[in-house]
Amino acid sequence: MKTMKLDSGIPSDLTQVPARARALEEAGYDGLLTAETGHDPFLPLVLAAEHTQRIELGTGIAVAFARNPMLLANIGHDLNAYSKGRFTLGLGSQIRAHITKRFSMPWSHPAARMREMILATRAIWDCWYQKKPLDFRGEFYQHTLMTPFFTPTNVEYGPPKVFLAAVGPLMTEVAGETCDGLLCHSFTTEKYVREVTMPSVERGLAKAGRRREDFEVKIPVFVVAGDTEEQCKKSRQRVKEQIAFYGSTPAYKGVFDVHGWGELQGELNAMSKRGQWKEMGEVIDDQVLRAFAVESETPRGVAAGIVGRFGDLVDRTTWAYYQPSPEKEGELIAAFRELGAKAAKTA
Repeated sequence: MKTMKLDSGIPSDLTQVPARARALEEAGYDGLLTAETGHDPFLPLVLAAEHTQRIELGTGIAVAFARNPMLLANIGHDLNAYSKGRFTLGLGSQIRAHITKRFSMPWSHPAARMREMILATRAIWDCWYQKKPLDFRGEFYQHTLMTPFFTPTNVEYGPPKVFLAAVGPLMTEVAGETCDGLLCHSFTTEKYVREVTMPSVERGLAKAGRRREDFEVKIPVFVVAGDTEEQCKKSRQRVKEQIAFYGSTPAYKGVFDVHGWGELQGELNAMSKRGQWKEMGEVIDDQVLRAFAVESETPRGVAAGIVGRFGDLVDRTTWAYYQPSPEKEGELIAAFRELGAKAAKTA
């Protein structure tokens, strides 16, 4: 078993990216990720690539259905070429309302559409890197025209890796079949990963005749921690509210179902429609919190909790909704490396 890699996020404020990216690399992180929330997820990675040498770069995630395969192929190529092979194109579907109402783009059969989008993007890269004719004809996307004027020539680093974010079994299976890795949602539990996520990955890998050893699984883990009692209290409340926010989404009900908490999703959804965002956090009791989050008063306890749950399952991780102080961060990384190496040896 390989030792888990450790990732961190970087800010979307472009003025902060160079210093933060250098700091993450110097601290010993293996990868840094951007998210598509209020800003473009790709622009910070140009700066991060310029100001680092080793650390891996990726989107976690970029909204796939807000774009088309040609746009993804272009930006993926450019970032991988500029970073000298360090870029991973991390994609996610988002939900119907955001795709149709925020991005004004089509939505239908999300798992099938995503599968075709990734295959189409790979077909474009095959045209550029392997000189294959571009002739992709699918149900949702068709790409049949490519001339030398529109073909990149700086192809020495090849295509980037592609990771896909997924919660449900169908999208997870698509990741196993078509991608280099899976981005698990932070709204997940060890039980769900073992009983639903990994079997779905294996089905996808089997379809493509691929091995688990050639596929990476990443999971961000909710962490409740702090340097003081007051910080721990605020951290606990914040994580409860975040679990409640994600839990109100119908598409994520399956995670609750595995634990027999399916009714909780309906309750949270009704509260969200009434705008009771703060109150929703109170619905998350300690049993639910423990299933979703690692809670500890010490950096070593946090690291031990993450490695203990997922050390034999996943290939990379990060702590979600937790930003330790610089002193604690160093302790946390050191403990994670030590415990992760021990777990890898005994696996």
